Amino acid sequence: MTGTFQTFLLLVAVLAATATLARKFNLAPAILLLVTGIVLAFLPGLPPVVLAPEIVLLMLLPPLIYSAGVSMSWREFKSNLRPITMLAIGCVVFTTCTVAAAAHWVLGLPWAVGFLLGAIVSPPDVVAPLAIARRLKMPRRILVILEGEGLANDATALILYRFAVIAITVGTFSLTKATGTFAAIVAGELVYGIFVGWLSLRLRHLARDPRIEITLSLLTPYLAYWVPEHLGGSGVLATVAAGIYVSWNGPLLISSATRLQGVFFWDLVIWLIEGLLFLLIGFQMRLLMEKANALPASEVLTAIALVSGIVIAARFAWVFPATYVPRWLSKRIARNDPLPSWRSVFVIAFTGIRGVVSLAAALAIPLTLPGGENFPHRDLILFVSFGVIFVTLVGLGLTLPFVVKLLGLNEHGHAEEHHERETEIAARRAIISSGRAHLDEMIASRNLPESLAGFLEARHNTRVLALPDPPKEDGQFTPSTLGAPMVREIIAAERKRLHELLREGQITDETRRRIERDLDLEEAVVNNREKSGPI
Repeated sequence: MTGTFQTFLLLVAVLAATATLARKFNLAPAILLLVTGIVLAFLPGLPPVVLAPEIVLLMLLPPLIYSAGVSMSWREFKSNLRPITMLAIGCVVFTTCTVAAAAHWVLGLPWAVGFLLGAIVSPPDVVAPLAIARRLKMPRRILVILEGEGLANDATALILYRFAVIAITVGTFSLTKATGTFAAIVAGELVYGIFVGWLSLRLRHLARDPRIEITLSLLTPYLAYWVPEHLGGSGVLATVAAGIYVSWNGPLLISSATRLQGVFFWDLVIWLIEGLLFLLIGFQMRLLMEKANALPASEVLTAIALVSGIVIAARFAWVFPATYVPRWLSKRIARNDPLPSWRSVFVIAFTGIRGVVSLAAALAIPLTLPGGENFPHRDLILFVSFGVIFVTLVGLGLTLPFVVKLLGLNEHGHAEEHHERETEIAARRAIISSGRAHLDEMIASRNLPESLAGFLEARHNTRVLALPDPPKEDGQFTPSTLGAPMVREIIAAERKRLHELLREGQITDETRRRIERDLDLEEAVVNNREKSGPI
C-alpha cells in the first residue's frame, strides 16, 4: 500500500513538472505527458504501473464525461445535433466496419476480431483534441461539434465493443437484434440520465451546503454511469445527459458559494484525471513491449501502420460526404444550415485523435474465452490500439496547429472571440441596467433610509465604472481594462498591510482569512473583467 501511494505521488509530481514544461514551450500537455510516460516506463528500477481498465471505465471516465457535459451548451449542442450524430454514430460505425474489413482481408483476422479492433480504435478522444483546438482559437462551431462528438461517440463504440466481445465468446451475432438493442440502450440511457440530473439538482437545492452539494455533484456521474453499465449499456449517454441537464437547469438552483468552490474543485479533479491518464497510457508501453515479444515485429508494425492509416482515411471518407450529401438531398437542411467552408470540414476530419477510452477498452478484453482457451489475437489488438493512439495523438496533434494556421481558421476564431467579447460587454450593461431599474423601484416603494439608498447606489455606480466601453478597434483599451493592473497593485499593497497587522498581533488569523477572502474575490473579479476587454 505504501509503495502504491509513493508511486501515485511520483506520478503527480511528474504531471506537475510536465504540465509546466508544456506551458513554457506552448505544447499540448497530452502529447508531452504521453511521451514522458513512455520514457519513464523504461527507466531501470521504476516499478511497472498497470492501467486497470475497470479503474478507467468505472472510476475515471464518469467524471470526465460528466464535466464535459456540464460545460457543453445545450443550445449549441441542440443546434448542431445533426453533424454531432453523424460523427458520433455514423462515423464510428463506418470506421469500425472499415477497420474490420481491412483487418480481415489484409491482416487475416477473423471478422469478429476485426470488428472488435474497429470498435476499440473508432472513437476520437474528447480530451486531447479539444485542449489543442481551444489553444488554437478555432471557430466556435468546430469546437462544439468536436466536443459533442467526443461526448457521444464513446457510447457508440463501447456498445459495438460489447457486441463484438459477445460475438467472439458466444460465436453468434444477430444484426437485427443488435440494432434493436442499440436503440433501446440509447433511449433508456437518455431518459435515465435526465432523471439523475433532475434528482441531483433537487437534492443539492435541499442541502444548501457547499460541501454537501459538491459531494453530491461528485456522486452524480457515478450514479448516472454505473447503473446503465451494470445493466449492459455503456453509461456514457446517461452521464452526458445528466451533465447537460445540470448545466441547463442548475444556475437558478445552485448557490453562489457552491458555484465558486465547485468550479475550483472540479477544475482540479479533471486536470488531475486527464493528466494522469495520458501519463499512464505512456507507462503501458513497457507492458505492451513485454507482451509483443511473442509477435513478429514486422507483423505488429504493419498492423499499426495499416489500422492508423485506415482510421485517419475513414474519417475523411465519412466527414466530407456527410457534410455535403444531406444538403444536396434536402433543401430544408441547405436552407437552415448553409454549407460550411471546406476548410472547416477538413479540420473536423483531421482532428481524429484517439485516447483513453480506446486503450481502456483494449485492456478490458477478457484473457480467455468461456472454454478456457486464450482470447484470439488479444496481444496484437492491445499493441495496435496503443500504436493508433500514439500515431494520432503525436502525429495529428503536433500537425494540427500548422494545418489550422495554413487554412487561416485561427483568424476566424479571433474574429468570433472579438464579437463574443462585444456581446458580453453589452450583456453586462443590460444586466446592470436591469439592476438599476429594480434599485429605483426598491427606493421608491420601500421608503429606504437615505444612508442605505446611498450605499446601494454607490454599489451600482461602482459596477458601472468597472464596465469597459465597447471597443471601436482592436487594441483600444478602456479605463477598466487599462486600470486592472493598477487595481491588482493596490490589492497587493492592502494584502501586505493585512499581513503586517497579523504579525503585529492586532488581528487574529481568523480575521485575516475573512479579509483575505474578500481581497481574493475582488482580484478574481478584476481578472475576469479584464478578459472581457478588447482583444
